[in-house]
Amino acid sequence: MDAATPLIDPFGREITDLRVSITDRCNFRCTYCMPEEGMHWLDRGELLSFEEITRIARVMATAFRLQSVRITGGEPTVRAQVPSLIEQLAQVRRPDGTGLELSMTTNGATFALLADDLVSAGLARVNISLDTLRPERFAQITRRTRLERVIEGIDAAIRVGLSPVKLNTVVMRGVNEDELPDLVHFAVDRGIEVRFIEFMPLDGDGHWSPRDVVSEAEMLELLAAHFSFHPLARSSAPATTYELDDGSGRFGVIPTVTHPFCDACDRVRLSADGRLRTCLFALDEHDLRPLLRGGAGDDALAERIVAIVGTKWAGHQIGTVRFRRPSKSMSQIGG
Repeated sequence: MDAATPLIDPFGREITDLRVSITDRCNFRCTYCMPEEGMHWLDRGELLSFEEITRIARVMATAFRLQSVRITGGEPTVRAQVPSLIEQLAQVRRPDGTGLELSMTTNGATFALLADDLVSAGLARVNISLDTLRPERFAQITRRTRLERVIEGIDAAIRVGLSPVKLNTVVMRGVNEDELPDLVHFAVDRGIEVRFIEFMPLDGDGHWSPRDVVSEAEMLELLAAHFSFHPLARSSAPATTYELDDGSGRFGVIPTVTHPFCDACDRVRLSADGRLRTCLFALDEHDLRPLLRGGAGDDALAERIVAIVGTKWAGHQIGTVRFRRPSKSMSQIGG
């Protein structure tokens, strides 16, 4: 294959972002992500090695025009030696000699322990989950009591110079929508950005209902009672970003349910066991391990990726009669 060939899906969208789950395990049990009990964890041998992950990223960076890799889980920091993976990915070069933008999504609970090593290895930016600032509510949502550690992780990310540092807040009706102003103040005080995410049908218990979704319009109405703000120009990023009129900071809203960004989607997802997914809500997965472990060359791997991207659909169709919920929860897919 020619170097730097655009990887285009059937709807003309170029794939430039790879989300990589490196583990299905997590030290939290967030209600919107996984059940409290009954999870069946992947065996170690089923997980892609760091070398296999790096090979996929290298093929996509050299054969196509991959720009960024985001490391996710489960909770990625529970996998041993994760700075080593970042270091390997940081060595990948695109045909023009530039490297990949490397980022991570984490719950933050153990991030402070790894922050320095991750930055030294090449991590550039981080998203940290924070759904509440209230300890009792935090325990109800995550089924753990580690709010202080998460805040320590956020402060550590700022201290080591990761930029941007963003907070991810899943907004659930009757659970935490009343905290949106407090979370904006928390983020603005630290010079970072919070992004409010509509509750998606990927909860581990399968109890999601449209009634639980606090829509983007409702979030903006709640926030307008406390702040004056205006939207910024929309990019391929999933969030619509709003800037406070006084210039003190920004927040974002990811309206996955009510106003999905599918028409600008530029990503595919790699599960911890080597299955490529073309959408967070995809019903099919495509196992790359037989090629990785069967002696196939890079050209064969690239051709397989092209074929998989050729199955990417227009959008997830949440809210329509055609929508079918994936069989896996968020923690098994990768955030």
